[in-house]
Amino acid sequence: MSKVDILLGLQWGDEGKGKVVDYLSKDYDIIARFNGGPNAGHTLEFNGIKHALHIIPSGICHKEKQNVIGNGVLVEPYIFLQEIESLHKIGFKPEDNLLISNKAHLILPTHRLMDAANEKAKGDKKIGSTLKGIGPAYTDKIARTGLRIGDIFEEDFKQKYQNLKQNHIRQIESLGFSVDDFQIDGKTLSEYETIWLSSIEEIKRFTIIDTTYYINEQLQEGKKILAEGAQATMLDIDFGSYPFVTSSTTISAGVCSGLGIAPSYIGKVYGTTKAYCTRVGSGPFPTELFDEDGEKLCTQGHEFGVTTGRKRRTGWLDLVALKYACMINGVTDLMLMKIDVMDNFPTVKMCESYLSNGKEIKQIPYNMENADIKPIYKDYAGWLTDVCKIKDYDSLPENMKTYISAIEKGTGIAVSLISLSPDREDTIFRNK
Repeated sequence: MSKVDILLGLQWGDEGKGKVVDYLSKDYDIIARFNGGPNAGHTLEFNGIKHALHIIPSGICHKEKQNVIGNGVLVEPYIFLQEIESLHKIGFKPEDNLLISNKAHLILPTHRLMDAANEKAKGDKKIGSTLKGIGPAYTDKIARTGLRIGDIFEEDFKQKYQNLKQNHIRQIESLGFSVDDFQIDGKTLSEYETIWLSSIEEIKRFTIIDTTYYINEQLQEGKKILAEGAQATMLDIDFGSYPFVTSSTTISAGVCSGLGIAPSYIGKVYGTTKAYCTRVGSGPFPTELFDEDGEKLCTQGHEFGVTTGRKRRTGWLDLVALKYACMINGVTDLMLMKIDVMDNFPTVKMCESYLSNGKEIKQIPYNMENADIKPIYKDYAGWLTDVCKIKDYDSLPENMKTYISAIEKGTGIAVSLISLSPDREDTIFRNK
């Protein structure tokens, strides 16, 4: 029997997971998403094409690979169909190699209105939501009031939809707002609801099955499966920088509940990290930069959110947070992304510990938001070399290899993949 390997993010998201999944897909039979929803943004670049995915797994552009949307994923029907149409435009037919779990929960139009209302009610304490309805949809899931993909085939689906919609409207009104106070992608609730319900009918033509049985049957047959995570470890509902987190389990443990597999079936855990740090939205960020270096990282790294378009906050690599993420995920291989962004930095820095209340610490504090944290940096000489076309590790600049070695020493985990540009071809894979 084969194992399920996992690919997930180790920081605050946007680590380049899409490229890694796309790069690794050739070695797997099945690529399966296990969490998150349209708040994710995974970008693929190949053959001069740049394409963003949000709900659909990043292996979809490999026509011979089966892709699975697992039960732990949230599906927003209209956004999903927009993704399908965008794939059609670049020559792919995802209907042929995509399976959808009948247990995946739906994001309703009113979930998105609730998201906006909740954020507005928080004022300057807002989380920085993508406003895709993620939190309210997961709330309904836990409250056992949510609707699932399988429900769209039931005779009473529209009645269930109307009941949940009215419940959401009451909650919005309890916050002091009306549904007319907000729009969804520039549309009123009535306008958006029309295209949403139409999208529900379109989804019925896709292959919707109990993917739990499918995944386990494929494992029994020896098929190789790669589980793809969304968001990242420091946004995990339990282990991230709470409350500035997402609403799902983003760590390796989430694969078991998000796909329906036993822990004994987990194989390798590929942890993706940038060579520096970024974060979108609110929340603590110990190594955040507010100077020219921070602006330079943002500009050269094209640090703007795939889903929201928001400018990302930037900072030096936080080894304390990275080591923590490796620990709770059981990372076996590090995937180092965007190190080329720092090609023209004379000096690069790495945070190896924190100064908190006058004491040096190497652990994540309970409340990162209120803790008095100052990063303690170690300086590394830059490599001042354009590395994007280098094809083997030995040919990399010595100063870059020193920086990579420091990451390996600090985490105790080998860097197996080094990305030198957004294109899938500019990648060095080290077989150790």
